[in-house]
Amino acid sequence: MNVMEIVYFRDAVLAVNKPAGLSVLPEGWDKDAPYLVKMLEEELGRKIWVVHRIDKSTSGIMVFALTAEAHRSLNIQFEKHQVEKKYHAIVNGVPKWDQKTTKFPLRVNVGHKHRTMVDDRRGVRSETRFRILERWQESALVEAMPMTGRTHQIRVHAYAVGHPLMGDVLYSAPETNVISRPALHAHSLKLTHPTTNEILTFQAGYPDDFQTAVNALRAR
Repeated sequence: MNVMEIVYFRDAVLAVNKPAGLSVLPEGWDKDAPYLVKMLEEELGRKIWVVHRIDKSTSGIMVFALTAEAHRSLNIQFEKHQVEKKYHAIVNGVPKWDQKTTKFPLRVNVGHKHRTMVDDRRGVRSETRFRILERWQESALVEAMPMTGRTHQIRVHAYAVGHPLMGDVLYSAPETNVISRPALHAHSLKLTHPTTNEILTFQAGYPDDFQTAVNALRAR
């Protein structure tokens, strides 16, 4: 597993590059498992506030607040969709489009597998904007910008347009030996600093497993 990397630590804001396989908060079924918030608080010797989350299996940029005031400010930015989030994903199949916006309504925590599903009747408004970065023989690298923040949103919207994320067997992707998790990486975040009002952009390079997958698919 790649190690956690602190990207920014200044003026009430903390940004980290989270490794895949590490939960942000404690898991209900394993209270003793390591999780990101505890690791950060122990390393920094201070309390941190959670502003947003990414899946345990997803790598990449996360932002935390270091004061209650910064927490309120950042929460408002996320709630009002003023934060620009860009993910990179490897999808199965080669999309014919260069860009695509999906607005399938989503309902979360469905069934014993706690899947998110498209539900036109009971789902809530959801929007993801996809853009092709590279096409390969039987797959593609895409940028995904979630304009709303539903659980598994990018994964479900990719599946709903016929191109599930590579390795995402929960959402019907075929099994693969290219990558052992859903191929999703939180690549960058752009937001306004809560105290200085400067525009901050944080970016995280690909972890080893994602970069290895990209290299292997390019070489085919």
